[in-house]
Amino acid sequence: MKKPVRTFALLAATSLAAFAAGPARKFTIGMSQCNLGEPWRVQMNADIRKAAAAHPELNVIFKDAQNDTLKQRSQIEEFINSGADLLIVSPKEAAPLTPPVAAAFKKGIPVIVLDRKVLGGDFTQFIGADNRKIGRSAGEWMVRRLLDLPAVKARGRARVVELKGLMTSTPGQDRNAGFREALQGKPVDVIFQADMKWLEPEARREMESALAVYKDIDLVYAHNDPGAHGAYLAAKAAGREKSLLFVG
Repeated sequence: MKKPVRTFALLAATSLAAFAAGPARKFTIGMSQCNLGEPWRVQMNADIRKAAAAHPELNVIFKDAQNDTLKQRSQIEEFINSGADLLIVSPKEAAPLTPPVAAAFKKGIPVIVLDRKVLGGDFTQFIGADNRKIGRSAGEWMVRRLLDLPAVKARGRARVVELKGLMTSTPGQDRNAGFREALQGKPVDVIFQADMKWLEPEARREMESALAVYKDIDLVYAHNDPGAHGAYLAAKAAGREKSLLFVG
């Protein structure tokens, strides 16, 4: 399931436009992106840059935390200390990024939290998806699809691998919780699960481990598309990609 990148960008653009509607002067916006290893995040930055370009009074400074929580905390603190007028933060993890976001907010700097949540309510606006619903919808579709497979009908139960997004991030937690809700009472077993941290190389390594241990796997549920692609590449290298379903 692809993230609604354009929707996020439009909402962010609306927030930026409202922010810029005040007295005529230059505003500095600090954008802290948790990583650029996920293609959709590269697109997110591009869309924010394009939206901001329509407002010459805005100067957006982009920083890439490179999946390093300490680096992202430092980046946010740097934005605060340099006098940024507004922050946009897409946090790697919820708990560790809560204090610096709250510090900015309490200092009077508006903070837009994008995609992944922080804890509490010390921020100005959250823009993101209902990830629990995403996980539940994915699970419901998978159950229907799995129960039609000849191998599952013969065996009586489906065998699934779950490759999780970063489980210290709220989308990973919610996509897992919604998925498990959909499986309750259904003849589906999660035989292997691992935290692939939203990254394709990690997903590929974890899937290689699953394939080495389990001969019969019906479906792979990855919490994002790069994870599903990494699992596919591992299965293809093992000559088993045609016998599996892949859901991202």
